[in-house]
Amino acid sequence: MSFPPFAHQIAQLGAEHDRADFCSGSEPLDRYLRERANQDFKRYVATPFVLYDLDAEKIAGYYTLAATGIQFEDLPEAMRKKLPRYPMVPAILLGRLAIDERYQGQGLGAFLLVDALRRSLMNEIVAAAVVVDAKDDAARAFYEYHNFVSFVGQPFRLYLPMTLIARQFSSS
Repeated sequence: MSFPPFAHQIAQLGAEHDRADFCSGSEPLDRYLRERANQDFKRYVATPFVLYDLDAEKIAGYYTLAATGIQFEDLPEAMRKKLPRYPMVPAILLGRLAIDERYQGQGLGAFLLVDALRRSLMNEIVAAAVVVDAKDDAARAFYEYHNFVSFVGQPFRLYLPMTLIARQFSSS
């Protein structure tokens, strides 16, 4: 993973961030950023974070984090053995992740993923894992490359245990 080759900041989406010309190549992801991201934040549904190019004054990418739960029985036996037997286990949903087409091919997806995992780990409210719903095979391959594992019978719903995230950050 490399750092962006431009002056940048990662911040919660705000009024100062122009969303109008963001184009990732995925209309649903672009429309979400333009039309719903701010509403989701105001309704306490999800928190959108943007990678902002300070020089160009453009959003280079974004992701969202939200609370979710995992059915205890959906977890693998090895993980269940280490957890209390609650019906639902708390988790963090990485709901969306997109990079503007002008910034693709620079490793910024991995850069934002690492930031999302760090925020999830440092959150004051604990969670057992970070969960993603991959939209297609390419997205699933991206997350699998970064050690996410599919839930049994749900190839596009993946998770990364928080214990592994903590281990990754403690060794870096």
